[in-house]
This record gives sequence, structure tokens and C-alpha cells, in this order.
Amino acid sequence: MQDNARRQIFETLPVPQAVAKMALPAIFSQIIVLIYNMADTFYLGQVNNPYMVAGASLILPVFNICASLSSLAGVGGGALISRLLGENREDEARKASSFSLLLGAVSTALFSLLMLILMQPLLRLLGASENTMRYAQQYAICVIVLGGVPTVLSNVMANLLRSTGESRRAGFGIAMGGMINIVLDPLFMFVLLPDSYEVLGVGIATLLSNCIACGYFLRVILKSGRQGVIRFGLAMPKAQSIRSIFSVGIPSAVATLLFDIDYIVLDKLMAGYGDIALASIGIVLKAERLPLNVGIGLCQGMMPIVAYNYASGNRNRMLHTIRFSLCAGLIVGALSIAMYELAAGGIMSLFIQDAQTVRLGSDFLRIRCLATPLMFSSFFTVYVFQGFGKGRTALFLGVMRWCAFNIPMLFLLNSLMGMYGLVWSQLCADILTVTLSFIVYRQGTKRLFEKEYSKRI
Repeated sequence: MQDNARRQIFETLPVPQAVAKMALPAIFSQIIVLIYNMADTFYLGQVNNPYMVAGASLILPVFNICASLSSLAGVGGGALISRLLGENREDEARKASSFSLLLGAVSTALFSLLMLILMQPLLRLLGASENTMRYAQQYAICVIVLGGVPTVLSNVMANLLRSTGESRRAGFGIAMGGMINIVLDPLFMFVLLPDSYEVLGVGIATLLSNCIACGYFLRVILKSGRQGVIRFGLAMPKAQSIRSIFSVGIPSAVATLLFDIDYIVLDKLMAGYGDIALASIGIVLKAERLPLNVGIGLCQGMMPIVAYNYASGNRNRMLHTIRFSLCAGLIVGALSIAMYELAAGGIMSLFIQDAQTVRLGSDFLRIRCLATPLMFSSFFTVYVFQGFGKGRTALFLGVMRWCAFNIPMLFLLNSLMGMYGLVWSQLCADILTVTLSFIVYRQGTKRLFEKEYSKRI
């Protein structure tokens, strides 16, 4: 992106237009990611082999750990690059981008190698049996051992491009990879490979789609040449920049892992109420992701603008961006409540036809959706502090949300209210989280502005 075009987005374009220009491509890519994450499970379900579904599902926790490396390098590096551009330090931003790309590639390569060496004992630890081991190995080799680096690098490059105002190209690359995956899944499963190799087919489709997306991002970055901010190289940024990448990236990675742990705990506790309850909450956790993914896309588009204007000292534009983005996210949350309350039964029926599961899942969805605006507000505040470069504050809010509120609330309400207590726990926990987030935001921004004022005088 040319410097004047980037400055227009970050500095002069009206805030609603600037946020829309940055957020809409990110939202679109998040929706595609949501669809293709469901596609693997949907296509495997057509085979009617529970061992295949179970084998592929066993890899999800490991894949999420691998994916968190993209948060470490991509979110940490992206937030820093936006701030450096706001300070007119393009040369340091280029060095930070090189370090972030190297960090993502090397850390993921080591993780993939470790997975290859320890695959069998790790899969046994995750619960693989003689019936599921073969399928779990097939999927792990494709998506982690061979596909880990292109998957993580694609997300890192998308975050870094977005940090420079290139949200359209970032969103296109991620969405393209997702759409290719959706097309290749049935091709490899039902056409190119023989029966009983459907999991391998899904894995190959995922591997190829991520490699194609990675190739697209490589082409975009290399084509930008010397004028581009994002580039490959071995030039090291300053020690302060490296610390900043880790101070924001590590909390982002930890929050990703804690989010998955919360879902695992919920599934384990809900399993105690039978298979119907477990199936119902499993579908609800997928169905409720739509407004949340829209909110994540909005935050991804908002954060570079906030980071840039925070670093450049344009306090009014920064605050305007925060307020506008928060209002937009809360509107999406309110609309999603109306949609889920009115159409819960129809949404559940899209996933399953069993009447008991649809009825119970509809109840669950109508309760869980009440927390949507609060859930958005919670991770919105974390994104804002990541934009400020305040990784410790972001880490504090993330840890408090999952470890102090969400997970303990699951156990507390499960003991007090039983099955429905597990469903109500999200709303109760997020009321506490949003209250804490509001207090921390008010105090944190007050200190930031006082510090900024003292520097100027």
C-alpha cells in the first residue's frame, strides 16, 4: 500500500469509513473461516463412521496450540508495526515484520517436528484408541506436521498486512484459502481417494488450501518490493521492539488457548448429562460463533487504526475509533440475540433432525446468545490494550476472564443448577468480566493520557 493511501485510512478518512474499509474484509474472512471449520466435520459426518469423526476431532487441541503461534507472531508483530508507522518509523517497522515472520516460521517448524517425533504417545494421551489412531495420525500429518508452517505463516502475514492498512488483501487471502478448502474436501474424500481414506482426504484438502493461501500472501509481500513495509529478511529490530512483540503476542496466544480450555471443560461437564445434552451444546457452540466471528473481524480491523493513532498522538481519532467500533459490535450482538431467540429451532435443525436434540439445543442457544454483546465487549477491550501495546493488561484481562470467571463459574453453576447452570454460566461470567474490563479500561486510559500529557510539558 502506498504511503498516502495508508495515511488516508489511518489519519484522514472519516472514522466510520476507515473502520468499515479495514473491518469488512476481516469480517468476511472470519465468516469463511467459520464455514470451512464446520465443513470438515460436516463432510466426515456424511461417511457415518464415528471413528473418523473422533480421530479428526482429537487433533483439534493440538491444532489450536499450533494456531496460537500465529497470534504470538502476528498479533504481537501487527500491533507493533501499526504503532511504529504512527511514529513514522518505517525502517523499524520493516525489521519488526521480518522478525515476526521468522518467529512464526521457526516456532511452528519446531512445533511440527515435535509433533512428528511424539505423535503416537501424544495421541494416546489425548484419548486415541485402536479404532481412531490411524485416522488421527492421517489428519495430524497433513494439518500439523506438513501444514503447520503454511497455516501459521498465512495468518501471520494476514495480520501484518492488516497492520499496514492492507485489510482487503489480508481478508481475501484468508477467505480464498477457506473457500478452496470447502471445494477440495469432497473432491479428495469422495472422488480422488478410495473408501476408508476420507480423513486423509480432508487433511490433504486442508493442507493444499493453506499452502495456496500462503503462496498468495508470499506473492503479495514479494511483489511490494523495497517500498513495502512487510518484508522477509534477517535484519533484527531493536530489543525494545522484540520485547513489545512478545509482550502483546504472548497474551494473545494464551487467550486463544484458554478459550479452547473453557470449551473443553464445558464439554466434559455437559457429557455428564448424556449424549443428547453433549450433542446439543456442541451444535450451539458452533452456531453461536457467527456474531462472535463478526466481532473478531471488527476488532481486527479496528486495532491497527487505534494503534497507529495512539502512537501518533491523535487522541480524538483514536477514541472516536474505539467508540464507533464498540457501538457497531454491540449492535451486531443485539441483532444476534433477536435472530437466535426467534430462529433457534430452525438453526438447530440445520445441523441435526433429532427432535429431542433440537428442542434442548434451542433452549441452550436462546440462553447462551444473551451473553453475545458481553462476550464482544470482553475481547474488544483486550484488542484495545493490544493496540496500545499494553500486553500485561491484555494478559491480565484474558486470564481473569477465563481462569477467574468463566471456568470457575462452570463448576459453580453446575453444582447449583445442574445442566442449565452450565448454559447460564457464560452470561454470569461475562457480566463480571465486562465490569472488570470497564474499570481497567477507565483507569488504564486515564494513566496513559496523564503520562502522555506529562511528556508533552
